[in-house]
Amino acid sequence: MSERVTILGDGAMATVCAILLRQNGHDVTMWGAFERSIERLLQNREQERLLPGVKVPDEVRLTANDDEAFDGATLVCNCIPTQYIRDVFVRLKPNIPADVPVMSCAKGIEIATHLRPTQIIGDVLGDDRELLVMSGPNIAGELARYLPGAAIVAGGTEHLRTRVQSAFGTEWLRLYTNPDLLGVELAGATKNVIALAAGIVDGLAAGNNAKAALVTRGLVEIERLGVAMGAAPETFAGLARVGDLIVTCISPEGRNRTVGERIGKGQTIKQILNDMESVAEGVPTTKAVHELSKKHGVEMPITHGIYAVLYEDRDVLEVLSGLMRRDPKAEFG
Repeated sequence: MSERVTILGDGAMATVCAILLRQNGHDVTMWGAFERSIERLLQNREQERLLPGVKVPDEVRLTANDDEAFDGATLVCNCIPTQYIRDVFVRLKPNIPADVPVMSCAKGIEIATHLRPTQIIGDVLGDDRELLVMSGPNIAGELARYLPGAAIVAGGTEHLRTRVQSAFGTEWLRLYTNPDLLGVELAGATKNVIALAAGIVDGLAAGNNAKAALVTRGLVEIERLGVAMGAAPETFAGLARVGDLIVTCISPEGRNRTVGERIGKGQTIKQILNDMESVAEGVPTTKAVHELSKKHGVEMPITHGIYAVLYEDRDVLEVLSGLMRRDPKAEFG
């Protein structure tokens, strides 16, 4: 089936989605919220700031016009960062066809409401909308360079998941399906918090033993919260949690790990965010996950430590020392 896909966003992940879809011969429109940004892309189609050397395919229509963005759309793909999703969908609601499913690639949790990306979209567009998520270990720069990877499509009906799997899957991106929208989406958000912690360990030069231990215990925190919120436990053994966390904690292209590394080297979060060209979803998500853990009574010491660093101005060495001095306990149970 040939799809006509409208991609919301004009950043790195939006470009990757456009490349994947065009590789399979689908019709693609990329919408950007700001006319100036779209005009810059139209000049040479290169993502100079976010993906140097990578171009948006010539066949992809680029527009900032809300009225023409959804002409004939059979699928909407959201690549807007989580904290901006609500405003964008409120703006575009009159233009998005009522019967078109929406798939989100965002990884985060809205601070004010504690809603996941698909929940925000459903809140704006209505509960009867078919919603999906595409997630997993997906460093945009690697996919844009045609390096092999894998991802998950979750949510919606089995037929819709299979349809999206076919639309986006290529010889360098293998897609799996999973009905557990909650688990997949929550894992994609919470892993960014642990990635910040892993980056801090790198910035402190605390060593690989410390990083391995932190990532392993971070996996435990992610599953605890997910299961408490109703996700399927098996989801957290796969690409959504283990795979995504591994890549974001080791890749130099991982934004959240990089933010953490700079914190570990002594920079303030304000300095770091002012310098960044792209969004580090883990920073606002840390606040939301910290609050969710308290709401659901889930023990998440690493998350609480990162929250203390970001929002209470606690010293990273003090927080790390506090984690190491916690009361001894069994690994399982």
